[in-house]
Amino acid sequence: EADLRRGAWIDPRAGQVTLNMYAEEWLERRPDLAVRTNELYRHLLTNHILPTLGQATLAGLAPSKIRGWHAGIAQSHPSTAAKAYRLLSTIMRTAVVDGLILTSPCKVNGAGSEHAAERPLASMAEIEALTTAMPERLRLIVLLATWCQLRRGEMLGLRRKDIDLMHATIHIEQSRTFTMDGQSLTKQPKTAAGRRSLAVPKHLMAAVAEHLDQFTNASPDALVFTGRTGIPLTRNVLQAAWDKARTTIGRTDLHLHDLRHTGLTLAAATGATTAELMHRAGHASASAALRYQHATQDRDRVLADALEALVIPAKIGDL
Repeated sequence: EADLRRGAWIDPRAGQVTLNMYAEEWLERRPDLAVRTNELYRHLLTNHILPTLGQATLAGLAPSKIRGWHAGIAQSHPSTAAKAYRLLSTIMRTAVVDGLILTSPCKVNGAGSEHAAERPLASMAEIEALTTAMPERLRLIVLLATWCQLRRGEMLGLRRKDIDLMHATIHIEQSRTFTMDGQSLTKQPKTAAGRRSLAVPKHLMAAVAEHLDQFTNASPDALVFTGRTGIPLTRNVLQAAWDKARTTIGRTDLHLHDLRHTGLTLAAATGATTAELMHRAGHASASAALRYQHATQDRDRVLADALEALVIPAKIGDL
């Protein structure tokens, strides 16, 4: 009676729906999800959440049961465990809002956090070697990923009209990615920060112009990067070329995305502010850009020399 008066009473029968049924309904009620996000959620539900927890009712999902489920996945796949836990936690919070349960059973501290290892960097010599090792029509990908810090999807979605040779500028207006079954998907950036104009380092412009002349159709809407037959470049073709190139230089640990990481780290080492890094990377939050402002050995030496310069005049004054 006290709960009824406070508006905190939950009908025990409401929480008897199974997680299987509620999760499917939850996903169907999310038309706002991007295609890739919807695919990821369905994959996590089908392969990692519902096989273990699906038959349980919402009211029957105890924190101890979720803790054991999470621990079982985290032992071998910590990143997957974090993603699956975040999704389950979101679904259960919605169940609370819907009045099906009083509180969410997802109470495992830190379970949704991912602690990715620091990605490796490529040296200047390795960037040059990777460029040479790539097929001629794909060499510009290495350069744009490093010096313009573009994502793979942004490069694959780049059109001739997005490149301004006169002003040495690239406009990011769309990206091209792939569904889990390999189908091409062109979409606009997820955030306003992703839609941006980037100044291209002048040493790249000759390579950009040469690529457009040799490998890109004259149409303004033509994709900058295509396969040998002129069709849009596929994920598998690009990955095969990248695998061969990184093996050639003995850096099989490098992912293509690590070139973007390298470029942003170099930009941070030049003294770029957080706001400048956010713009360059297309990040909507400062936290994402801050990761690139970690110290590098070269930058650390510059800072040490600058500190020394402050001490020496003081010592001369004492004399």
